[in-house]
Amino acid sequence: MSTYLIGDIHGCYTEFCALLDQVSFDPARDELWLTGDLVARGPDSLAVLRKVKSLGDSVRLVLGNHDLHILAVYAGISRNKPKDNLAALLAADDCDDLINWLRRQPLLQVDEEKKLVMAHAGITPQWDIETAKACARELEVILSSDSYPLFLDAMYGDMPNNWTPELSGLAKLRFSANALTRMRYCFPNGQLDMICKDVPEKATPPLKPWFMLEGPVREGYTIAFGHWASLEGKGMPAGILGLDTGCCWGGTLTLLRWEDQQYFHQPSLQKKKS
Repeated sequence: MSTYLIGDIHGCYTEFCALLDQVSFDPARDELWLTGDLVARGPDSLAVLRKVKSLGDSVRLVLGNHDLHILAVYAGISRNKPKDNLAALLAADDCDDLINWLRRQPLLQVDEEKKLVMAHAGITPQWDIETAKACARELEVILSSDSYPLFLDAMYGDMPNNWTPELSGLAKLRFSANALTRMRYCFPNGQLDMICKDVPEKATPPLKPWFMLEGPVREGYTIAFGHWASLEGKGMPAGILGLDTGCCWGGTLTLLRWEDQQYFHQPSLQKKKS
């Protein structure tokens, strides 16, 4: 058995299948971890969802911000943007089935044996592992319930941006969704900055990438994440795995085999981002 971790697929179905072929992935034997953002921007989100769903229990995935966005579009809360290339998915005969499967997927994966944690954007340094689990679970419960549109309608927004155990209700859910699916930078005290999207060399002090701040989860686990394609998987401290290498922007789709820490790359078939 091998454990494979793959960065954001973003509808790049052909590259995804080619990368699985590179390592002779066998769903009957191997385990596949996906950092989220399965859909949007790339050419075939529909085929990606069908493929991942067909792999069943061999897959351990987390939802990303674009996955939450398609749920909001489906629920009539957010607008379908042409650049996201979601029209074929929304028009598909099995759209209902795929969306209902997608909204029942987790936002956090934790393997205590491997000491491996995965979240789409990462883990805020303000959380310990039990808090991260609890906050992710609250989101998963609401998304899998019939009330999920109520959360999606309140999901968009940058506040609150500071964790406190007193947070509750929709404010807590929004903070958790932002921390798990949108976060890039934090202030030195761990407070989220939801505005800056620059590469670290261009970020305005005192902002730092979340993974450059010490936190309880960083002390005991390896943290795998996606979301931040401009990092290109480079400049990570020990114990941090940034796996989004911008396939949908003309970069590559990246896979890490956990057992021997070997990387595999599949060049994008998309037009290079200017």
